[in-house]
Amino acid sequence: MKDIDNIPAVMADLGARAKAASQVLATATGEQKRTALISAADFVWARRSNIIAANALDLEYGRDKGLSDAMMDRLMLDEPRIQGIVDGLRAVANQPDPVGQVLEDWDQPTGLNIQRVRTPLGVIGVIYESRPNVTADAGALCLKAGNAVILRGGSESFNSSLAIHACLVAGLSAAGLPEDAIQLVPTRDRSAVQQMLTMTNYIDVIVPRGGKGLVGLVQREARVPVFAHLEGIVHIYIDKKADPQKAIDIVVNAKTRRTGICGAAECLLIHKDIADTLGRDILSALSSLDVEIRAEQDLPGPQGMKIASDKDWGCEYLDLIIAAKRVDGLEDAIDHIQKHHSQHTDCIVTEDLDAANEFFARLDSAILMHNASTQFADGGEFGMGAEIGIATGKMHARGPVGAAQLTSFKYLVRGNGTIRN
Repeated sequence: MKDIDNIPAVMADLGARAKAASQVLATATGEQKRTALISAADFVWARRSNIIAANALDLEYGRDKGLSDAMMDRLMLDEPRIQGIVDGLRAVANQPDPVGQVLEDWDQPTGLNIQRVRTPLGVIGVIYESRPNVTADAGALCLKAGNAVILRGGSESFNSSLAIHACLVAGLSAAGLPEDAIQLVPTRDRSAVQQMLTMTNYIDVIVPRGGKGLVGLVQREARVPVFAHLEGIVHIYIDKKADPQKAIDIVVNAKTRRTGICGAAECLLIHKDIADTLGRDILSALSSLDVEIRAEQDLPGPQGMKIASDKDWGCEYLDLIIAAKRVDGLEDAIDHIQKHHSQHTDCIVTEDLDAANEFFARLDSAILMHNASTQFADGGEFGMGAEIGIATGKMHARGPVGAAQLTSFKYLVRGNGTIRN
């Protein structure tokens, strides 16, 4: 490694080595990649005490920086969360290999056979904050899709990411794959991020995973294509035909299971006909769990609710806070969501299938849900093993970005001395 003080040289070196590794990975067998990930999972579990010790240093660093409770929760690793990392690595390992998958196959009258097949993107740069498990998720998914990856974790998770990255590298070595296939930027220096955003000779796509500040910076300044979402401004609409118990269970889970993830509910829309009955019960259930409710004036609910301001509509709290509003019906709910959402995830709770279908048809979020907690907005829960993020754009990848979404495609055209008239 070149002098760490010379960030441009360090990043150019990482890029060149990633590019070379990507050329090897493009023809790596599915079994090689599976072996690398299964071995990495074994190394993570065997070294879990070392990872937890490294994470303790990061938690101390985070406390010194004054991170919020939600951010500290995202940062923290314990044995159950490490088991989750292991399970994620194994789940990705055991998925079908997307590379070479035939997406379409057809014959032309000219005698040509044409196939459209999945192919790796090449080199992916992943820039993320706080959550050290992203090191494993991103590394695994990029490898599964035949891509090399350069990981730039947050300064808060630096030590945890180093420890997890070492396990991934050990897995690559065990499978006979180039260790440069998964690289971690070896510095907290923020100028490394600026370098990544302009490394068009080496990096084929950037995936930012973090808060609005990070993602906005990447989208503004990147010269490399970006898969991203700015915020998870997640709405739940409680229709007048909602099942009461389902509604309470879904909203409580969507808001409180983990407040710091992008699928956490941030705004509750309640049909006016049930505002004083089921709506009040839902708000009381949230309040009993110490959720701060910022509601429109005169919305029925428990004592202690705060009056919402304009900035509460369209706010991503990532905390035990939720905005609440009474709406006239489905049309009003859709209008509010279209005005304030981030096209991430939105949900309707109702037993009226026509209302659910209209909600699905009219809204254009990457993920739309009916009678399910928005905490399921996660690649692992979609059967992808893990995710590298939730993409809210409309080009290439959208929704949870798993291994298949980290591929492009090419056309294979076969003839038999075929010429064009």
